[in-house]
Amino acid sequence: MTDAEFIPAGFEPPHRLTARGMELEPLGPQHNERDYAAWTSSMEHIRATPGFVGGKWPREMTLDENRADLERHACDFAERRGFTYTVREPGDGDVIGCVYIYPLKGTTDVATVSSWVRADHAELDGPLHRAVTEWLGRDWPFPRFEYAPR
Repeated sequence: MTDAEFIPAGFEPPHRLTARGMELEPLGPQHNERDYAAWTSSMEHIRATPGFVGGKWPREMTLDENRADLERHACDFAERRGFTYTVREPGDGDVIGCVYIYPLKGTTDVATVSSWVRADHAELDGPLHRAVTEWLGRDWPFPRFEYAPR
């Protein structure tokens, strides 16, 4: 792994995580409408979620701006610079949250992780945090990661 790589060259990032009440898959523009509906309905809840308190997001944006954001996340995933997953309900696939895995600013060997769930699925915040924490320890190559505790 060179200094510029976030994950080792031979590592294939997982494309799915299934946990009780949720499924994670890479976020992309195909999720635009459901993603937009999810976070715009829960902005105050997200702003109060550990990892987002005092941050610049969520902020008002249009559906087209959201699509551009999802395209950026998909590009980061394809180019192995960061990994964003949509959190969906099993069955109907409705978007209920999101997980972001990016290098900690100024490093390439420490991941910073954040996640949110819709206000009407707030009870899944703790289970999502536990599932992602276990997943990162089991299936990812990070020597260390930071994820706001719940």
